[in-house]
Amino acid sequence: MLRHLDSSNNNFAGKLPRNMGIVLQKLIYLDMSKNIFEGKTKELYMQDLSRNNFSGELARSILDLSSNNFEGQLPQCLINLTHLKVLDISSNRLSGNLPSIVANLTSLEYLDLSFIDFQGTFSINSLANHSKLEVLLLSPQNDMLQVKTENWLPTYPLKVLQLPHCRLNVNPSFLLHQSNLKFLDLSHNQLVGNFPTWLLQNNTGLEVLFLWNNSLSGILPRLPNAKYDKLRHLDISSNNFSGKLPENLGIIFQKLIYLDMSKNNFEGNIPYSVGEMKELTILDLSRNNFTGKLPRPIVSSCLSLDWLDLSNNNFYGQLFPNYMNLTDLGSLYLDNNHFSGKMTDGLLSSTLLRVLNVSNNMLSGDIPHWIGNFSVLSVLLMSENYLQGNIPVQLNNLKSLEFIDLSENSLISLSNLSFVKHIYLQNNAIKGLIPIALLRSSTLLTLDLRDNKIFGRIPHQINERSNLHVLLLRGNYLQGRIPNQLCQLRKLSIMDLSRNRLNGPIPSCLGNVPFWREATDDDSSEFFYANNVDSPVAYYNSSLELQLPVELHFRQDQQVGAKFVTKNRYEFFIGSNLNYMAGLDLSGNEFSGEIPWKIGQLQNIRALNLSNNLLSGAIPESFSNLKMIESLDLSRNKLSGQIPPQLTELNFLSNFNVSYNNLSGPIPDKEQFATFDDCSYKGNSALCGSMIKRKCSSALTPPATPTGGEDEGHSMIDMVALRWSFGASYASRGDLGLQGTLAAAEGFSGNGFRTVPGGATATS
Repeated sequence: MLRHLDSSNNNFAGKLPRNMGIVLQKLIYLDMSKNIFEGKTKELYMQDLSRNNFSGELARSILDLSSNNFEGQLPQCLINLTHLKVLDISSNRLSGNLPSIVANLTSLEYLDLSFIDFQGTFSINSLANHSKLEVLLLSPQNDMLQVKTENWLPTYPLKVLQLPHCRLNVNPSFLLHQSNLKFLDLSHNQLVGNFPTWLLQNNTGLEVLFLWNNSLSGILPRLPNAKYDKLRHLDISSNNFSGKLPENLGIIFQKLIYLDMSKNNFEGNIPYSVGEMKELTILDLSRNNFTGKLPRPIVSSCLSLDWLDLSNNNFYGQLFPNYMNLTDLGSLYLDNNHFSGKMTDGLLSSTLLRVLNVSNNMLSGDIPHWIGNFSVLSVLLMSENYLQGNIPVQLNNLKSLEFIDLSENSLISLSNLSFVKHIYLQNNAIKGLIPIALLRSSTLLTLDLRDNKIFGRIPHQINERSNLHVLLLRGNYLQGRIPNQLCQLRKLSIMDLSRNRLNGPIPSCLGNVPFWREATDDDSSEFFYANNVDSPVAYYNSSLELQLPVELHFRQDQQVGAKFVTKNRYEFFIGSNLNYMAGLDLSGNEFSGEIPWKIGQLQNIRALNLSNNLLSGAIPESFSNLKMIESLDLSRNKLSGQIPPQLTELNFLSNFNVSYNNLSGPIPDKEQFATFDDCSYKGNSALCGSMIKRKCSSALTPPATPTGGEDEGHSMIDMVALRWSFGASYASRGDLGLQGTLAAAEGFSGNGFRTVPGGATATS
C-alpha cells in the first residue's frame, strides 16, 4: 500500500481527483508542491502543497501550504496536531487575528506566518513553551499587526528570526538570551538607539544581520579585535548612524561578502582595514558624507568586488588611478561626487564591467578611447560633467551596450550608436546632421538629442519596423518639412520636435501614429541591470532541508526616462510611469496651413502642443475625439472661427490654451471649460462669454488681425506643461491622470473689430 507520494517540481495542472482520498487511504506523506494544481484540498496527515493556485478554506492537517490563495482563518482543529514540526502558511489570503492555536503547537521547529493580512496584536511570549523552535518567520503583509516582545526568558534556541515590518520600536529583549542565531532580520521597523554590538558578541555564529530601514543612530563603536568570521551579510543602511567608521572594521569583518552602509550620515575617510575584506563581493557606501580620494584600500585590495557603490558622497581627486585592480568588478557607481580632471586608464583591468556611472562630477577632457575595450558593458552614464570633443568611434565596439547617457556636457559630434537601445545626448554642442543609421535602427527605443546644434532635415530613411518609443529633437536647427515616413513609427508614444525651423503643413498621416503602447513583461521602461548574486543561507533539521534566500536590495542601475521642459519647469517621467504618457509637441516652428482633421484621431494622446506656429483655419471638430487629452495648446497661431462646442466632451482636459489667435464667438462654459480662466483666451478680441466677462450680442463686426503678446519668442514645450499626477503606485496600471497648469504670457491685443461667424459679437 502506497505510504509516500512525491509529485513535486512538475507541471501537473487542474483539480485533484475526487476519489484520491479513497485510493490513497494509507498515505501519510504527500508532496505536490511546485505544480499548477487548483481547486480545494482534501485532508491528509501531512501535505506540502506550496506554490500552486489552491483556494478556499484550509484543510485541517498541513505541513506547507505557502504561496496559494487560501482564505479565512486557520481551523481550530489544528490544535490537535501536537506533533507538527513545520508549519508554513505564508503568502496566502488568510486574515483576522493571528491564531492563538499556534501557542499549542509546542513541537514546532519551523513556523512561517509571513505575508498574510493578520491584524491585532501578536505576542512572541505566546511561544514561550516552544522549546524546539529554531525558525520563526513573521513579516506582516500590512501595518495592521502589532508584534510585542515582552521581557521574558525563552526556552528555545532560535537559529533564524525574521521580524521585518513588525512595528518594533525597541530591540526584542528576548534576543539577549539567544546565542545560536545564524540569520536575524529586523529591517523595516522603528528601532532606535545605538548599534546592537551585543548581538554579535552573543551570537558568534551569526551569518546574516539585517537592520536596514530603522532609526538607529550614533557612532559605530570600535569592536574588540575578535574576528566574526561567520558573518557574511551585514546591512545597516537607511538609518541615522554618523561619525567615522571604526578603524578595525575590515579586520573584525574579514569574511563579509555583502556590506551595505548606505543612506546614513557617516563621514571622514574610509579606513585602510577595509582592504582586508578579501571576499567582499558587494559594497554600498552611497549617500553618506565620506570624503577623500578614491579609497585605495578598496580599489586595490578588495579583489572580489563585483558591485561597488560610492555615489552621493564627497570624494574628490583623480578618477581611475593606476593602482586600481578590481578584476572582478561588474558595476561601479561613482556618480554625484567631486571627482575632477581627465580619466586615466586604471579601470582597464576591470574587463567584466557591465555598468559604469560617473555622472554629475567635474570630469573634463575627452571621453577616453579605452572605454571601448569593455566588451560586456551594458550601461554607460557620464552626464553632467565637462567632457568635450567627439564621441569616440571606439564606443562602436560595445555591442552589449544598451543604455548610454552623455547628456549635459560639451560634446560636438555624434557617433554611430544604432545598436544601442536608449541614447541620451541632450544639452551638448553636437553639430551636423542626424545620422541616418539611427532612424534606420530596429534596436533603438529612445533617442534624446534635445538642445544641440543639429541642422538639416529630418531623415526620410526610416525603418518601417522601427521600435522607437521616444523621439526628442527639441531645440535644434532642423528645417524643412516633416517627412511622411515619420508616420511609420508605429510604436511611438512621445515625439517632441519643438523649437526648430520646421515648416510646411503638418502631415495628416500623423493621425495614424498610435502615440500609445502597451507595457509588456520585458518592457524597456522597466529595464534595469541587477547583478546576479545568489546568497542563500541553508537551514537544516532532522527531516527537512530549507533554504532561506537572502534578499539583497540593489539600486536600479538605470531606468528609461523622458525629460521635458515646460515654462520654467522640467518634468521627468521614469520607469513604468513612462508607459502611461503619450504626447506630441510641434510648437515653436513655422508650420502653416490648416490643422489636419486626422489629428483628431489620436484618441490615446494626453498632451498636444501646436502653439507658436503659423497655422490657420478652424479648430477641427474632430478634436472632440481626443478622449484622453489633458493638455491642449493651440496658442499664438492664426486660427479663426469658433471654439467647437463639441470640445466640452473632453472630460480629462485640464489645460487649454487658444490665446493670441483670431477666434470668435461664444466660449463654451460647460464641463471642463467651466474651469479655465481668461488666460486661456487672451488676444482673441472677438471671443465672448462669461469666462472673459465679455457679453455676446447678435451684431456683426468687421474682422481684426490677430495680435501677439509681449513675448513673441518660441514657447517652451507645453506638451507636458502640466504635472503628471499618477493616482496609482509605481507598478499600477490604468487610466492615470495628468494635472498641471499652462501659463500664457502676458500681452496686449489690438482694438480692431473682428467678424464673428454665426452672428455673435463680443461687446465689452
